[in-house]
Amino acid sequence: MVSLIRAIRDHTDEISCCAFSQSALVTGSADKTLRVYSTADFKELPFSPLTGHGYGVHRCCFSSCGSYLLSCSTDGSIIVWSSETGELLSAVEHPGRSPLRVCALAPDSCLLLAGACDGTVALWDFPSKTLRRCAAASEASIVACSFSPCSQVFVTGCTHGDLKLWDDHISILLAKKDAHDLGVTCCSFAPHFKIEDSCVELRLASCGQDSLLKIWIVSQREGTAWTMMLLHILTGQTAPVLSCAFSADGELVVSGYVTAVALSPAFGLMATGSMDRSVNVWKIGDGYEETGKYCCTAESQQAPCQGRKLPGHSRLLLADWTEEDVQSWLCEEGLDELVMIFKTNNIDGSEVNHMSKETVAELGIESVGLRGRLLRKIEALKAEQSGSEAPDEFLCPITRELMKDPVIAADGYSYERESIESWIRGKNKTSPMTNLPLRTTLLTPNRSLKMAITRWKSSQ
Repeated sequence: MVSLIRAIRDHTDEISCCAFSQSALVTGSADKTLRVYSTADFKELPFSPLTGHGYGVHRCCFSSCGSYLLSCSTDGSIIVWSSETGELLSAVEHPGRSPLRVCALAPDSCLLLAGACDGTVALWDFPSKTLRRCAAASEASIVACSFSPCSQVFVTGCTHGDLKLWDDHISILLAKKDAHDLGVTCCSFAPHFKIEDSCVELRLASCGQDSLLKIWIVSQREGTAWTMMLLHILTGQTAPVLSCAFSADGELVVSGYVTAVALSPAFGLMATGSMDRSVNVWKIGDGYEETGKYCCTAESQQAPCQGRKLPGHSRLLLADWTEEDVQSWLCEEGLDELVMIFKTNNIDGSEVNHMSKETVAELGIESVGLRGRLLRKIEALKAEQSGSEAPDEFLCPITRELMKDPVIAADGYSYERESIESWIRGKNKTSPMTNLPLRTTLLTPNRSLKMAITRWKSSQ
């Protein structure tokens, strides 16, 4: 039995990933942020959200010990965060700066793996953050990867539908062509393995655009090659299966037409993320009790992070601005006369985000013109920062932000000029949308789209 216990709607763009540790739930989004919640009460932790990626977050995961949180992004980097303080500890970049779709940390925390849009996989020594090797794994984007529970092999899946098994030197051990004939979307090893009669046996779940979830036996007998045998084909879903995950004991596998799914290590919880920007937390079976371990208690509350320097207000979502961020923004916009009024009323970003004509009037701003200018500045800020209410065609496919100077690339798609130029400068000569080579790097201004965006902004 599965029942909903919490719905979270803090992100401003679609959810791309989620993961559990023993004490926390993390969610990642195309809005470039990670948000971290306590599993005691699912309240957001004081240091959240985490902002450090230049583009949307694609995948996040915790280390086995729970001390580290990792995330990868279209910006080609993996960031390692402290899961206790939210501090950015280190970052590594793909050697070719190719956008990263997936990342995984080995269960023994010795190796860090990433799969990229250019079909390569990169492997780092995690303690030292030094690159071991980057190698071509496919002609298509690598969109799925998972380490075995023994940390000695890993599997990758690509948009062409192949599954491949590799050793820790990125030498291929076996390939299963067209494992999902419309493309793999996710894969996950079960957390346990068997050794019997000198044979190692692993369980692997994979899902794809073919609406199938498949369970495989991956095994090797001493002195022989690895094999992959199909054990089950599960056909209960009628749409592409986008995510799958095993429970901590390996007895349960979950899949869904949701962009992200994660199971807690021990407490019978499941989190699912969706394109509607929401994350739902579910109880599975008897894993949750109203008077039990998930009730909020004084002991479970984490103290605010001490000494952490937040990034500038322009990199945070408006709802997360502090009072000082708001006052700084007022000065930047030439509204210095309002600073003391906002300061006296303790107005932070959340308050600004919900301001209306009525609430502005209650502040005692006598000038009608000044009230109108403030409201226009707030609406322009919200539209430019997230573009979350704008039509999808007005948003840059790379940054998911409202475009100011749209241009048409050789792939026929429109992008924000600065974003696509940065993409091309980073040696990405393929389309961000199709992953096919760009015939030319020439960019053509899309004046009609720019006019449409201007008209839309004026109407807001």
